Amino acid sequence: MEEFAAHAVDFLIPIVELIGATVIGAGVIAAFGAYVLSELRVRPRAYEEIRLMLGRFLALGLEFQLASDILATAVSPTFNEIGKLAAIAAIRTALNHFLAQEIERAQAVVRRETARDEAGAAPA
Repeated sequence: MEEFAAHAVDFLIPIVELIGATVIGAGVIAAFGAYVLSELRVRPRAYEEIRLMLGRFLALGLEFQLASDILATAVSPTFNEIGKLAAIAAIRTALNHFLAQEIERAQAVVRRETARDEAGAAPA
């Protein structure tokens, strides 16, 4: 049974890694597209709004990458693998923490800009 689990996990790891990479890649493409359209004034957007979009994709992609690392040590881990996972998890968790703070700041900026725009558009 343990051998079956090891093969299943070994099969699953690259799929989860690919999902994470795809999410990050899609986010980069979407954010770059939004940036270009904004700069060309086709669909203007606030800079913080574009950063927020990219940040969300990055956070989700990092979660998938961490999940693949956890899967890699799920079946019969050695102490060396556990140590590597701990280091990777700490780094990715720190990245996610700071990314979440940036997302929160960007959301606050977008909310302020939206409120300011709505207040300016309201009839006097």
